[in-house]
Amino acid sequence: MTNISPLVTVIIPAYNAARFLPATINSIQQQTYSNWELLIINDGSTDDTVEVVKKYQEKNPCIQLINQFNQGVSQARNLGVEKSKGQFIAFLDADDQWLPDKLQQHLKHFQFHPHLGVSFSQVEILNQAGEPTGQVSSSRLHHLKPEHLLSENPTTTTSNWVVRREVFAQVGGFAPDMSYSEDLEWLLRVICTGLWEIEGINQVLTRYRTSSGGLSSHLYRMEDGWNQLVQKAKIYAPQLVEDHFALAQALHLRYLARRAFRLHLPAEVGVDFMTRALASDWRLLFHQPHRTVLTLMAVFGDLLMEKILFI
Repeated sequence: MTNISPLVTVIIPAYNAARFLPATINSIQQQTYSNWELLIINDGSTDDTVEVVKKYQEKNPCIQLINQFNQGVSQARNLGVEKSKGQFIAFLDADDQWLPDKLQQHLKHFQFHPHLGVSFSQVEILNQAGEPTGQVSSSRLHHLKPEHLLSENPTTTTSNWVVRREVFAQVGGFAPDMSYSEDLEWLLRVICTGLWEIEGINQVLTRYRTSSGGLSSHLYRMEDGWNQLVQKAKIYAPQLVEDHFALAQALHLRYLARRAFRLHLPAEVGVDFMTRALASDWRLLFHQPHRTVLTLMAVFGDLLMEKILFI
């Protein structure tokens, strides 16, 4: 056992994650960069999460288990940051995975970019069973501005982030009262300081398992979370919200419409989101027009097919 302080702290918030954790922990242990500590924050799990972690602890002293009453993912991540020792903090959700050179590539990225606060990469999308879908994230990687983060999440998931510790000292942790868009709200706070860059690596380093949540209510809660983000942004970036709210809301609603279609939700859900998107800002027709037109065709075509089938 070494006394060298870890350069990287990996934080996994875990709630009833026993069946996913082995693959997730293994992906950390297989990293080509080895000077890390792993903090697994058990957020009041009622399954075998604790037992699974303890088996790994017996073999690897770099793994720590920290228990808290169920308080949600934001509080779990904040506790992990509070207990961390590393100069860099990396988040990984309990059902996601990293490719072996994930940490090595991000540390190189920081080495050559002294003003980089948050490093991320491209993401491979897995289905709920953990199988590749063939999809890779296509979000912008460079020259991110506050208005981009008001409307979209180029990082896809917190499992994709590696962050300088100083950033948390300056902007604080995740908003504990948010369950949706809390990651995007934190990134927006960071970029609005003007002190740190958020930039991606043009390489797949994270594997993200999509949620099985296929209920309309889930998407409407996502919309509520984004509205919470806007209310918080009005405090520290009022001009940003005033200048970009309409188009940002339209882009977010279009995203929810696309998601409703992919989840095979009732057609009226996608139509509702898309109709309100265009009502928010008609310029959506000229912002990524290919994506907008395809979404319109998908959700209204879906509605038409439903009506035909019920005639």
